[in-house]
Amino acid sequence: MIRTSRPRFAALALLAAAVLTASGCAAGGGPDADPSADPDASVSVAPELTGDLTIFAAASLKAGFDELAERFEQQHPQVEVQPISYDGSSTLATQLVEGAPADVFASADEATMTTVVDAGVASGPELFATNRLTLVVPAGNPGGVTGLADLADPDLAVVLCAAEVPCGAASTKLLDAAGVAASVDSFEQNVTAVLTKVAVGEADAGLVYVTDAATTTDVETVTTEGADGVLNRYPIVALKDAASPDVAAAFVAFVLSDTGRGVLGDLGFGAP
Repeated sequence: MIRTSRPRFAALALLAAAVLTASGCAAGGGPDADPSADPDASVSVAPELTGDLTIFAAASLKAGFDELAERFEQQHPQVEVQPISYDGSSTLATQLVEGAPADVFASADEATMTTVVDAGVASGPELFATNRLTLVVPAGNPGGVTGLADLADPDLAVVLCAAEVPCGAASTKLLDAAGVAASVDSFEQNVTAVLTKVAVGEADAGLVYVTDAATTTDVETVTTEGADGVLNRYPIVALKDAASPDVAAAFVAFVLSDTGRGVLGDLGFGAP
């Protein structure tokens, strides 16, 4: 029988314990260890957003969304925002329902967004801004327009948004409330077209959003009674068939953020 020396066995046990303790400290297992010192430590990092982003947005959002898209790209260098499609919300909604590829849709009113949601193209839109109309005339006001009642004058060239687009629906509501039957020479498919015709002098007066009127010195605004009572509420949504769902959701969140609302607020949009 082999006999083991007790003192020697105790010494070996102490040595083994010391080695294990040193090994544990070196692996970062001690209570005061710094995990960042271990290059192999597992760290949870959100993946960088990558991909293209295609946005359909109401024409009145151009100035704001151009800036927001630029800022979004700066925050996410691996994302490329494609040239944004701006038009009347109803036109864009029709294109989306018919299958046009896009990732995000921002409408100038809730009714148009409902069309897209009811078609199953999107769900859960959120409001991010409001806007209101104002009467605009060419610089110098050559027609001498003083208020909404003048839009009934057949001697003036009047241009409005078509009734099926949000700015047209709002114009109809505003004029009805004022009891004015406007003598309209031209109905346009988006608010930008109305603004352009007034700015170049092809029309004596038109109704556009206050945010659009502020983009040019070629028009003047005229006091528009009742406009505060006719607000357009703007919803935004990431579309169900978005090519890059994470990118689309991130852009929607960016628009809804304090930064996004700050950019829009500086342009005259109201809070949702």
